[in-house]
Amino acid sequence: MTEFKKSRWANAEFTQEYRDNADIYIVERRRLLEIMKSFYRHFVMDSGHKSALDLGCGDGIITHELLTVDASISATLIDGSGDMLNNAKERLRGFKDIHFIKASFQEILEKDILHGNFDFAVSSLAIHHLTMNGKRELFEKIYSHLQPGGYFMNIDVILAPTDTLEQWYMKLWREWMDERKTALGIERNVFSDIVRRYKEYDENKPDTLGDQLRALKDTGFEDVDCFYKYGIFAVYGGRKQEERNA
Repeated sequence: MTEFKKSRWANAEFTQEYRDNADIYIVERRRLLEIMKSFYRHFVMDSGHKSALDLGCGDGIITHELLTVDASISATLIDGSGDMLNNAKERLRGFKDIHFIKASFQEILEKDILHGNFDFAVSSLAIHHLTMNGKRELFEKIYSHLQPGGYFMNIDVILAPTDTLEQWYMKLWREWMDERKTALGIERNVFSDIVRRYKEYDENKPDTLGDQLRALKDTGFEDVDCFYKYGIFAVYGGRKQEERNA
């Protein structure tokens, strides 16, 4: 896996550019967030107090959206970028029981950083920076820190299973960005290389949806499925097994 401090995400200027243009880069970003909130309401939320783990939290938008559904959540947010964490702290200022940890995925896998178990673990557009072996290790780490019956959801970019499909998926992505640029009145072509960067940058290591679903099942997750997909953008996850009485 690419060492975090050597990636673009350790650069404050790059992370600012990403935050400024996320609604253009990310296909149907608003819908992805609404699907996550619907999932939380349906499968996780009840009368009890819930804890959430936000992996690669960025500027805290995922946790903020969850708090609009359940303001009593106890949340732990982890990111390797100090700049992103500062923005997350600002976004979530005023909320209680929110904890921040500065750590990369490498550190999560190699050190004892996570403490306690969570009812819901979620990540958005971050896990694709890991190799397939790294993804498997992270899925195992997440599984070990979920409450029995707890859920994991990943919102991320994936690798198309064939070149033919990839060509169409890239076309869908370009069309989305062109539509958003038109709607926002942006004329300059500042997003022309984002599609190329997706695969050519060493820090991006997307894998197929099928491989990742199999990895979740091999880890022990149940109810594993893809919950939503639009080209290379997918939402998938599963549930940790309930404890069984002897």
